[in-house]
Amino acid sequence: MASRLGILAAALLSTAAPAFAQAAPADDVAAVAPEVDAIFAKFQADAHVPGMVYGIVRDGRLIHVKGIGVQELTAKRGVTADSLFRIASMTKAFTALSILSLRDAGKLSLDDLAEKYVPEMRGWTYPTKDSPRIRVRDLLHHVGGLVTDDPWGDRQQVLPHDEFAAMIKAGVPFSRTPQMQHEYSNYGYALLGRIIASASGMPYRAYVERTILKPLGMNSSGFEVTDAPVERRAIGYRWENEAWSEEPTMKDGAFNAMGGLQVSANDYAKWVAFLLSAWPPRDDADNGPVKRSTVREIAQGLNFVSVQRRIGSSGADACMEATGYGMGWRVAQDCDLGLTMAHGGGYPGYGSHVMLMPEYGVGIFALSNRTYAGPSAPAWDSAVTMFKAGLLKRREAPVAPALANLFEASRAAYAAGDLAPLKGRLAMNFLLDRSAENWKLVFADLRKQVGACPAAQPLTPTGAMSATFRLDCERGKLEGTLLLAPTTPLTVQALRYRVVPQ
Repeated sequence: MASRLGILAAALLSTAAPAFAQAAPADDVAAVAPEVDAIFAKFQADAHVPGMVYGIVRDGRLIHVKGIGVQELTAKRGVTADSLFRIASMTKAFTALSILSLRDAGKLSLDDLAEKYVPEMRGWTYPTKDSPRIRVRDLLHHVGGLVTDDPWGDRQQVLPHDEFAAMIKAGVPFSRTPQMQHEYSNYGYALLGRIIASASGMPYRAYVERTILKPLGMNSSGFEVTDAPVERRAIGYRWENEAWSEEPTMKDGAFNAMGGLQVSANDYAKWVAFLLSAWPPRDDADNGPVKRSTVREIAQGLNFVSVQRRIGSSGADACMEATGYGMGWRVAQDCDLGLTMAHGGGYPGYGSHVMLMPEYGVGIFALSNRTYAGPSAPAWDSAVTMFKAGLLKRREAPVAPALANLFEASRAAYAAGDLAPLKGRLAMNFLLDRSAENWKLVFADLRKQVGACPAAQPLTPTGAMSATFRLDCERGKLEGTLLLAPTTPLTVQALRYRVVPQ
């Protein structure tokens, strides 16, 4: 039944590859490919998924892609990287970036009231007299006070636009006062689709296709699934009473902005590569359909942060993550994986997941054709597998010359046993926080413990004006931090040392 692609794909995604990316070798992934494949194969079997495709993108390349199972159960066409799947709520990321692109173009402000673009909202009755009215940004972050509406929202995909307008005009029962708490709302993102149409002067679907899909070369992707060749479509199924039954194919409608997009793995990899190419900030040409700085903005989890365990089998042993909702993405800080951006997609007939690790330039995604069979756990487990195998290489930030220069001066001060090498380069607070005489005592005590420190490992910058460091000493090691002050010329505001336990 299964149609298997080659283990590795090294096709360059030239429309989205960052200019700084070198040709990252795909063959190093071969070491973990069998383990990754086993993770997804187990998920497919356990979740009763007819077919799925998954891919790993790194530095602008689709370095691993594989289809397993079948697109549909009659002719049993095997899944390939060109098979088309609905991605459900992963569409929200396209909606959010479209809103930001309109903001960049001066067509709207995130602080505008949503009713400016959706006049049917003007008659809404809010929960209290002091309730703030819903802004565009409230809808982006799911803090508009609207009730969580899975799975009701999924079935509104086919709703005609005039009927949605009438629904909006009739008002909405609020779950809570706006801006009080995060509560996921498909209705809210459907409203963003109307805002995009109003601000751009064209249908939501047309704006996304013109602004994002076509510039990225996502030529097989779109919102009207019936326009796609049937032989490429992954038909959606539900698993019920120990058997599969086909879900109805939902045409494009008024709720498309919350979940209506259909993509192939080859197309979606271009989107992932484009997003990842926004990191790190740099000075080369910015030729994407949306500015790099705007793409990075979607990772700002500005609302109510929660704490949760990492998704997947490693979660029980992993550190807790601080998680917030950015703009179309769930954003978390992971102790191993760093900044992560993720989103699932659940839909009648489909389940999907994507997770990005911008600091490593890596993204993992998976698309399936079974109702709500979101492959989040295998995506995260694959990321952890890559991390443990040493295949995630953090994009190191360059050390600012002034920072390096003041670090060398601080090493000279340690060697001299006093602050003379830093004379004229200390911020006004430095000697108020610890006198020069006391610094002599600190240096003497450190030298007594570890001796001279003739060698230093490379600085690890934590910004252009701060870094951690490690010194190799005669009888051990010293760790420390160097922090510069916001002055011109630059000066040292803090210098800290710690003896590394043997």
